[in-house]
Amino acid sequence: MTTDPRVDGPGSRPEPRARTSAGQRLVNLLARGLLRTPGMSPVIGTRLLTLYVVGRTSGQRYSVPVAYLAQGDDLLIGTSSRWGRNLRTGDRVAIRLKGKCCWADVRISTEESEVVSAYAHMARANPTFAKFNSIRSGADGEPNRDDLQQVWRGGAQALRLTPCS
Repeated sequence: MTTDPRVDGPGSRPEPRARTSAGQRLVNLLARGLLRTPGMSPVIGTRLLTLYVVGRTSGQRYSVPVAYLAQGDDLLIGTSSRWGRNLRTGDRVAIRLKGKCCWADVRISTEESEVVSAYAHMARANPTFAKFNSIRSGADGEPNRDDLQQVWRGGAQALRLTPCS
């Protein structure tokens, strides 16, 4: 049996670090609409995509706008939100990328080194992602290592999506 120090350590599991404002549903609704709109989707879709996640127990379909970072043919996503628990490595998930719907293969990383590295890449490339996840930058412009580790301890995982041809 493996243990996860984020869950199995002393004390209770820390609260997730990603902040969700009271207006987040409205923001998500607006983002989903813009990501579907011809002419707007290529502009807003340079950093956002819509991920269509199906609940493992409920079977309910969720449309989730998320920030991503392109790395070669892959799309890197970081989340500590509950919808991320519905995905598993090897799953295929529907996405809307730059206005077009397609399928993507999923690989989930929960190991500290992989999550910290992925979040560091995303924080460097997208200051809004860093701010949303409370990742500060040091004087050298690099993401704060303690903040990155705190994000991991808060339940963050890194998703690597490979869109299917």
